[in-house]
Amino acid sequence: MATEERLTIAPLVGPDDPRRFTDSGIEVAVVYGEERPGEFPYTRGVHPAMYRSRPWTMRQYAGYASARESNERYRYLLAHGSTGLSMAFDLPTQLGLDSDDPRCLGEVGRTGVAIDTLDDMRTAFDGIPLDAVSTSMTINAPAVVLLLLYELVAEEQGVPSQALRGTTQNDIIKEYVARGNFIYPPAASMRLTTDLFAYCHERVPGWNTISISGYHFREKGCSAVQEVAFTLCSGIAYVQAALDAGLAVDDFAPRLAFFFNGHNNVFQEVAKFRAARRMWAHIMRDRFGARDPRSMALRFHTQTGGVTLTAQQPLNNVVRVALQGFAAVCGGTQSLHTNGYDEALALPTERAAKLALRTQQIIAHESGAADTVDPFAGSHYVEALTDEVEARAQELLAKVDGLGGSVEAIAFITSEIDESAWGYSERYRTGQDVVVGVNRHVEEDAEVQDILRVDPAAEGDQLERLAAFKAARDAELVDRRLAEVRTVARGTDNV
Repeated sequence: MATEERLTIAPLVGPDDPRRFTDSGIEVAVVYGEERPGEFPYTRGVHPAMYRSRPWTMRQYAGYASARESNERYRYLLAHGSTGLSMAFDLPTQLGLDSDDPRCLGEVGRTGVAIDTLDDMRTAFDGIPLDAVSTSMTINAPAVVLLLLYELVAEEQGVPSQALRGTTQNDIIKEYVARGNFIYPPAASMRLTTDLFAYCHERVPGWNTISISGYHFREKGCSAVQEVAFTLCSGIAYVQAALDAGLAVDDFAPRLAFFFNGHNNVFQEVAKFRAARRMWAHIMRDRFGARDPRSMALRFHTQTGGVTLTAQQPLNNVVRVALQGFAAVCGGTQSLHTNGYDEALALPTERAAKLALRTQQIIAHESGAADTVDPFAGSHYVEALTDEVEARAQELLAKVDGLGGSVEAIAFITSEIDESAWGYSERYRTGQDVVVGVNRHVEEDAEVQDILRVDPAAEGDQLERLAAFKAARDAELVDRRLAEVRTVARGTDNV
């Protein structure tokens, strides 16, 4: 009996051929196993074919010094294959302060771009068509202001708000727990958050109104289980606040997004992402009565773990970032930022930023991770980890619920993360957890790296531009408009 001869090398196929093969000629199926991605409870992914139909967005976080220098970095990244932008702001901008505020001395443009005026935002996106790129803005307390500036730049480009795609982080709970960059008390801050939900539903329907962030909890020192639990607790708080404000769940929930950290343990990270999707689907359907499948599908961005990067032997970080990015892709991320290897020392140099982007491109095109959906599904280890992460996260979620929710439980969440961080520190100190180059395989004469240094003159230049702007504006008109904002803020209308 004749048998079909099987390939032992990959066949040549055209660029439009949807099939994928290993180099041995084995055709790779879109999905293996009975449970299907793109269906409730989305354990295996939020889309049926995941990266076989659409690759993740390669969204590199960038911004420093002035809007002009940041624009140069954005255009550089886009020219080298980045498929989305992620805007980093300096601390004064994150706190809603003008650069000329005395409290901002020495901080202007230091950790991100300084945005004081519409002209700053216009310069940051000069030559970048906003209808052709999605932009994530890592901004929280003053998120409403930065989104408006972005809309105005788009309007000048002839791009309607309805055509804009992107995300404002807009997650104030994690500021109280992990970062401290808040302006208002929790109740007022939650109102601004949900006001933006309603505004975008009407005016900017393609915009992700919030990026509910576990990333910063993990950077502060929480575990993977805590990251899942406390992030979903924040999500519950925002959904409940929006419902209390009179919004319908299926009007705003499809535009909720999440933001997770990528760490070195590939298997636990994959399990973490799978568990988070499954938990959120049940929360939205069973707890909040969502009916739109988009409301139940947890979409998320991943950034590789900044806290895992070492100043010692920084080139080792290239490997760490690759492992973390690989885990995020195998876990089904919708977009990804891979850190520069030098970020334990300073903002990334152009060389480091490009290598970080190339890392994503190698994962996409050379690793095989994008060829099939949820490639670790069915692994006894990963499936067991997924179940265990979910079970332990559910226990923590119940504790936060018992305290009245995330806002009321801020002190509890902070204490839990602090205890976890201390445990990490002790395990590193004793060598129980190995960090190559730090507590094992240490080199005393490590190579000194070239690092990016923000020009000290950048702050003075920003202050000069801001002074000229303030001198030219209509002060009486500004006062009238601010009075109108105060009136709305004291009432119940959408700020």
